[in-house]
Amino acid sequence: MTSPVLERFLRYAAIPSTSNPKESSATSPSTPQQMDFAAVLKEELAALGLEEIKLTKKGYLTATLPATVEGAPVLGLIAHLDTSPEVSGEGVTPRIVSAYDGKEILLNSEECLTLDPEEFPELLDYRGEDLVVTDGTTLLGADDKAGIAAIMTLLEQFIGHPELPHGKIRIAFTPDEEIGRGTNYFDVAAFGADFAYTVDGGPLGELQYENFNAASLDVCITGRNTHPGTARGKMVNALTLARKYASCLPEEEVPELTEHYEGFFHLLSFQGTVEKAELSYIIRDFSEAGLSRRKGIAREAAALLNRTYGDRISIQITESYKNMRERLEEHFEVVELAMQAMKDCGVTPRTVPIRGGTDGARLSWNGLPTPNLFTGGHNFHSRYEFLSVSSLEKCVEVLLRIAALAGDMKRSEERP
Repeated sequence: MTSPVLERFLRYAAIPSTSNPKESSATSPSTPQQMDFAAVLKEELAALGLEEIKLTKKGYLTATLPATVEGAPVLGLIAHLDTSPEVSGEGVTPRIVSAYDGKEILLNSEECLTLDPEEFPELLDYRGEDLVVTDGTTLLGADDKAGIAAIMTLLEQFIGHPELPHGKIRIAFTPDEEIGRGTNYFDVAAFGADFAYTVDGGPLGELQYENFNAASLDVCITGRNTHPGTARGKMVNALTLARKYASCLPEEEVPELTEHYEGFFHLLSFQGTVEKAELSYIIRDFSEAGLSRRKGIAREAAALLNRTYGDRISIQITESYKNMRERLEEHFEVVELAMQAMKDCGVTPRTVPIRGGTDGARLSWNGLPTPNLFTGGHNFHSRYEFLSVSSLEKCVEVLLRIAALAGDMKRSEERP
């Protein structure tokens, strides 16, 4: 029998909601499918009986579960509507692998695509458990439809059991998290929570309160084209300069060669012609000093080539988000509450850094302390994505415990 949270996830996964990173889609949300998904959730929230349900024109869906105890802080729970544009999210067809046997899982016979424990050894941690996988043609969308399913299931349980004590709970489902715009129009004051959690993490027990400092790097190179037969001393090939620029950056400081607290340069796109070439990078580091060092390397690479080839390279570095650790250390009781909830539910907390970003980073810097909680997913943004059913169910249990513990707290007068 399918559990309520799994049933919800399977239903949500089939609803396309990919975001669009192109500047031409600077509207919010960046795709109409996200608004369609939000409308589905709005109807479900209304059917459950939540209050203060609001879907803004920018694609932010919020609602309130009224308190059953007075004087407790307001708890916020947040998940995002969109799925990553890195892999197709159209026509997602999840499949349940019952009692996984530890062997290779065939995802797609036509493409001979498999989920192999030799390549993904974490699979072996789930022997005997039920997993949800893709059909090898799309991502799964556990990031973050698993989080939405967990939050909706939590609400359903509270509505069905009014005797369970909890303070006021505020819900937010946000658009465009995957393209870095998830909090662009998030009104922290109107949301009204004292602290919150993004339910957007990975394996069982993950509790994250630090993330990368992030910036984007765009490189534009102007060349000069002539007939190749008479090009000597005349042609300046922008593609060649682009290759030289890329080679000036530390080749070992890339995502595929780094882990834990190591930062990187990540080349997202390389395109152009002899006359013009463009490179797009993201830069990541856990410390501000480290990010500054990487910016310096990027600028010096351009300066070096410009000295040789005559000011043909221009770069633009744009700040994306900052590490939330500094803000959360000021409100560490929020992290400790989640740790205690996990322990009470028989889950060992794993405080690992987010090697990426989260809506919680910007929210924490905007005055709403917001760590990140696990959902049970693995291999996000890929056709190899999979979700542990038992971990997703445990996520709901931990959220229930967090709400109970928060209901026992007294609201600080220092908070709004």
